[in-house]
Amino acid sequence: MLTKRIIPCLDIKNGRTVKGINFVDLRDAGDPVELAKIYAEAGADELVFLDISATEERRRTLADLVYHVAEKVNIPFTVGGGISSVEDVDILLQNGADKISINSSAVKNPELINDLVAKFGSQCIVVAIDAKQIDGEWIVHLVGGKVPTELNLFDWAKEVERRGAGEILFTSMNNDGTKNGFANEALAKLSTELNIPIIASGGAGTMEHFTDTFVKGKADAALAASVFHFKEIEIIDLKKELRKNGISVRI
Repeated sequence: MLTKRIIPCLDIKNGRTVKGINFVDLRDAGDPVELAKIYAEAGADELVFLDISATEERRRTLADLVYHVAEKVNIPFTVGGGISSVEDVDILLQNGADKISINSSAVKNPELINDLVAKFGSQCIVVAIDAKQIDGEWIVHLVGGKVPTELNLFDWAKEVERRGAGEILFTSMNNDGTKNGFANEALAKLSTELNIPIIASGGAGTMEHFTDTFVKGKADAALAASVFHFKEIEIIDLKKELRKNGISVRI
């Protein structure tokens, strides 16, 4: 069995880590540089750093903050938010990112995925997809979940894979911040229909939710924020529980 990954997510706004519910009602969760260091030491497999207001405000991700976070960690580190060109990715990789995540810019210009893969390689390119289930259909949303599109989650995910992306980070907007569990039915469908790794995001509240998303959702990795930021779940305890349930994780 392939080793499953646990990934804390650092949502950044105005230089601080924040966490909300259903993409709104943000509250402060601490200094991203210090949190990154703590998570690396606590056994996180990777980190994701998302500048959640970068796309909305049409500015670049805070490259200097990326540099300071990367200085503190020795695990793979993905950066997203406001990335829309090869040049943007170049800057982030030079500042210490291992992978980059694109979302709105990929939908607006799908060819960007091809360009980034050609320049930096599939292993470096993560496409994040924020989707909301509306009347039974999963609809892709942009700009931090504020703008609905006409894209279906599964159709878009398949196109993303065809264009060469190395991973998909799927966030269920219905589940985000609710702590009621991941969208395992949608995750299982993604994992079955695609050949690239799927990262589950949105809904983590208990250790059981992580077990469920690996078993029922067939996810390759699970991403969470508030349960880690506010110490509701310790990563080492979570990994011991996952192992006890027969799930392969790195300790």
